[in-house]
Amino acid sequence: MKNLWVAALIVLASCQKNETVSDFTGNQSTYGLVQASQYAVSGTVVFKERKDGGTTVQVQLSGTDGTSQLPVHLHMGDMSANGAVVAALLSPVNAKTGVSQTVITQLADETKVSYKDLMKLAAYINIHASDSGPEGNVILAAGNVGANGTKLSANLQIGLCQTTKP
Repeated sequence: MKNLWVAALIVLASCQKNETVSDFTGNQSTYGLVQASQYAVSGTVVFKERKDGGTTVQVQLSGTDGTSQLPVHLHMGDMSANGAVVAALLSPVNAKTGVSQTVITQLADETKVSYKDLMKLAAYINIHASDSGPEGNVILAAGNVGANGTKLSANLQIGLCQTTKP
């Protein structure tokens, strides 16, 4: 009888479905970030739609190092018209890892914004060398995103790399 119970438990355990629960819907868009100064920094930014209505924005750069925290801004407009209104401040890039991750649910003016709203914005991303001083004006990498993502930039590069839908 004891062997029957052990066999039943083994069968039940092997029948359980292993599911990975995700915070994401599967919709995402990846954009290229091009070198924007004399520093050899470039990378990508990925916008991932979250099931809770927010958007995870992940920046991944190559060519950075050190202990700096590099400011990241979402600007309205086209990257060739640098200096446009800041639509949102994103988490700074850790220069050692080259990574920044931010969950965004609203813009700087407190307007609620979803993934679909962000994909409709004519916008661009800038990563600065510093948040103040002379290096605050140095843009390490930049790229058009959202509605501007398929637009040719001043350096003849298109921002949109990939869009994924479930």
